[in-house]
Amino acid sequence: MTAENAENKPETRIQREKREIILEAALEIFSIHGFRGATIDQIAEAASMSKPNLLYYYRSKEDIYAALLHRLLDTWLAPLAEMDAAGDPVQELRRYIRRKIEMARDFPRESRLFANEILRGAPHIANILTKELKPLVDEKADVLRQWMRQGKIASVDPYHLIFALWATTQHYADFDAQIQAVLGPGRSGEGRFEDAARFIEQLFWNGLRPK
Repeated sequence: MTAENAENKPETRIQREKREIILEAALEIFSIHGFRGATIDQIAEAASMSKPNLLYYYRSKEDIYAALLHRLLDTWLAPLAEMDAAGDPVQELRRYIRRKIEMARDFPRESRLFANEILRGAPHIANILTKELKPLVDEKADVLRQWMRQGKIASVDPYHLIFALWATTQHYADFDAQIQAVLGPGRSGEGRFEDAARFIEQLFWNGLRPK
């Protein structure tokens, strides 16, 4: 049975589990070697599968990579989607920062995978960035403007505020080795993420506090 024919049938539990094993193995390989450096053979070995068995579930390295990125974006966009216009701005922004720092702590491989894709010009997710990410950011920029008009936060460019939140929080995933080396043994344990969250909260709230 070809991969194309298999896609037309409902997946069994075992097939779903096999796909998860492949994606988990691919995440490790892609996060280390990048898209260009990774091979199907490396992914198959990491998944403890034969290459033909792996290709039964995914026809190519590109298909595996695209599946990973689509799943990653669903996870990555969830905290921003949950920002509530009816909520208190301080609590909403604090919750968003906390979620992003937790993701930096818990999903460093996913963060590196996303960063590598963007650095390559986003060839596999350009359509998602324009058709899914942009409308969501536009929506949340309107929420921020609403809070600004109500005098709840200082007036700033809402898009660059979101970019700055992304940059400061994701730094703790993509550059964690550097952070641990600079902080040294005394401060490079799990507490570094709590320290980061408190600092970023203070940094942004001081900048956004209404005058």
